[in-house]
Amino acid sequence: MLNVTFLGTAGSLPTPERNPSAILINREGEMLLFDCGEGTQRQMMRARTGMMRLNYIFLTHLHADHILGIPGLLETMAFQGRVEPITIAGPIHTARLVECFKSVCYFSRNFEVIALELSPEDVVKMKGYQVRAIETRHSVPSLGYVLEEDQRLGRFDRDAAISLGVPPGPLFGRLQHGHEVAVEGRVVQPQQVMGPPRPGRKVVYTGDTRPCRSVEDAGRGADLLIHDSALASDMIEWAMETKHSTAKEAAELARRAGVRHLILTHISSRYSEDSSQLLNEARLIFEKTDVAEDLMSLEIRFKDE
Repeated sequence: MLNVTFLGTAGSLPTPERNPSAILINREGEMLLFDCGEGTQRQMMRARTGMMRLNYIFLTHLHADHILGIPGLLETMAFQGRVEPITIAGPIHTARLVECFKSVCYFSRNFEVIALELSPEDVVKMKGYQVRAIETRHSVPSLGYVLEEDQRLGRFDRDAAISLGVPPGPLFGRLQHGHEVAVEGRVVQPQQVMGPPRPGRKVVYTGDTRPCRSVEDAGRGADLLIHDSALASDMIEWAMETKHSTAKEAAELARRAGVRHLILTHISSRYSEDSSQLLNEARLIFEKTDVAEDLMSLEIRFKDE
């Protein structure tokens, strides 16, 4: 399972329809949070995602609408009895931010909060996948993130295995897991019965950014690109001044990168009641585009399914 839940999709100003930025990814039961705008813990409750399995919070940058939910989230987990450590990763000054949260209020935590400062191309290695930081272009130090799974084993050719004398049963499993097996005095290698390795899934989240080559390169072949699309094209000058992207620009980048699906997020409050302008201009360029809505959830499937 690889599931993406949009907990907050607003621009800098929240609206009745949209909470500030936060995206939760559930991979095989392991939870990762990307940005944590105010009220994120309540959004997690509304989405019934659970929060005690959350081990990492990845911050794209330290603007208030991306970080102010952290103290409340930590306290909620503390009240629920959390004892396991949690890591908050982000760009330069993330460690100072974590220390600030510790000093500005009383807290009841009985677990460690670890700060991890990242630079572009730094990698956090997980079991079966990794999260890589990428360069973005915003008005303050910022990062985007690529969650990419390890390659999967190729498809098992049952007929080829039987033709080589391997009987159905436990030996099939050993071959599928990359181990050679001995059959009637002969050795059968996994590569004799397994197809070529298959790619895992790939999700790219930009945070707030202007379109940039580093995001385009990171997004090549991605299953899902979640891109800043704060404004429509008639606001291009404001987008450039504030270092955000238009929906058209996000769609152009998605098309060049060859992604499977584009989700527009960080939606300005001017479109809070009707985001159709953003969607329409993006779909003229890249048809497989949708606008994120709060509590929207997507399951990312393998390309060969």
